[in-house]
Amino acid sequence: MFKMKFFRKSLALIVCIGVIWTTNVSFLINTVDSPVVKLIILDPGHGHATFMQGTMNPAIDQEVHVYAPAGPDVQQYINAIERGNNRKSNPTNWKLVMYTHSDYLERMIADKKGNAVLISGNNSKKSEYITRSIDAGFHVIADKPMAINDFKSLEKSFATAARKKVVLFDPMDLRYDISNILQKELSQIPELFGSLQKGTLENPALVQANLHHYLKGPAGQTAVRPGWFFDVNQQGHGIVDVSTHLVDLNQWLSFPGKSLDYKTDIKVISSREWASRLTPSEFKLVTKLNKYPEYLKKDLKDSILSVYSNGEINYTIKGIHSKVTVLWNYKEPPGSSDTHYSLMRGTKADLEIRQGAAEQYKATLFVKPGKYTDLDEFAKYIKTAEQQLQAKYPGTEFIRIGDQWQIKPGAFQRTNSAEVAISYIKEGRMPEWEAPNMRAKYFTTIEALKIAKRE
Repeated sequence: MFKMKFFRKSLALIVCIGVIWTTNVSFLINTVDSPVVKLIILDPGHGHATFMQGTMNPAIDQEVHVYAPAGPDVQQYINAIERGNNRKSNPTNWKLVMYTHSDYLERMIADKKGNAVLISGNNSKKSEYITRSIDAGFHVIADKPMAINDFKSLEKSFATAARKKVVLFDPMDLRYDISNILQKELSQIPELFGSLQKGTLENPALVQANLHHYLKGPAGQTAVRPGWFFDVNQQGHGIVDVSTHLVDLNQWLSFPGKSLDYKTDIKVISSREWASRLTPSEFKLVTKLNKYPEYLKKDLKDSILSVYSNGEINYTIKGIHSKVTVLWNYKEPPGSSDTHYSLMRGTKADLEIRQGAAEQYKATLFVKPGKYTDLDEFAKYIKTAEQQLQAKYPGTEFIRIGDQWQIKPGAFQRTNSAEVAISYIKEGRMPEWEAPNMRAKYFTTIEALKIAKRE
């Protein structure tokens, strides 16, 4: 009964967004100036499933094939595409070709309607989806986390991708935020930053922390989350989920352009996790579900849902003490947002990104000279660094506030992970450091989860 209702509702979308619901349709592909990416969406269940379709891109074929089980997850994806196609400002023009039968995965592999598979949804299925897609010779763009507990399967997929000469990539948008870019740039100026300290367990040299919220916008209008998002067996523990962005930043900032070997370069010292708790009314508001699904009953006590979404990892990268913390609160306070904190401790100065109320919840980079530094002498190095950055990012300013300097970014050519993914697919390869560093990243998070579970 549900499938029939869903089918009829989706057919109504054909006129407004160009959805074709089919069991067997063939197409003529224009081989003249053919786009680089012929996109397939596999079982979308997260808002990131649309990240390559925010705007039209001539490198991506406007006809996108979607393979998924019928249900609310794929419907939410369709609704998002519909909103983009119907918006007044810079509307998109995506043509979706849908296949929603139970054999969707087998059919995707058999049809071969594209060359790149985007995977963003229930993480418990991700290892199988990645393995099957790579084995079939598709490029794979997989939303984080690529793996929540099965590191060996992911490692095999990287080996297969290398052998088949296809791209396996997880988008990391924090790399393209200007505050992180400038932090990385300044860390490469030895006169200003010195060199990266080794740090200690108590005072790590690399620190990353994120605060997220389950409910965003008025009454949760901007983010309805599926029930499985709150099941760590399906979404993953927080320590292996959004922490991937933070582990990635620590690697990207401290060893730019260098390959890491997880077997020798990564050591997880300690980790821990703790739960966020939701009442039945809070769960209903954020999921639009009237009751807890059966799979969440294991996490209930006196009707309160415990979700192990918070975590902390203490580890070393090539001997550099590093720390990652991820936190989840239920609801954003008025005027606030998700926040990011980043710290790099140098022998001459610290580079710190803050995004709290004092920064109006905008990521802001500060340079803090060492405790015994002559500030007037240090100001000379600040001026030289400012001139260097202005050459690349016109208008960049260093504003002195007491014993520190705030960096006001200038103009820069914004990019994102969608454009990076397209470039990787176009080239048919990634930078040499990308795959080994992804392996190092997921080794770190999965090893940390093992340790946290033992504690």
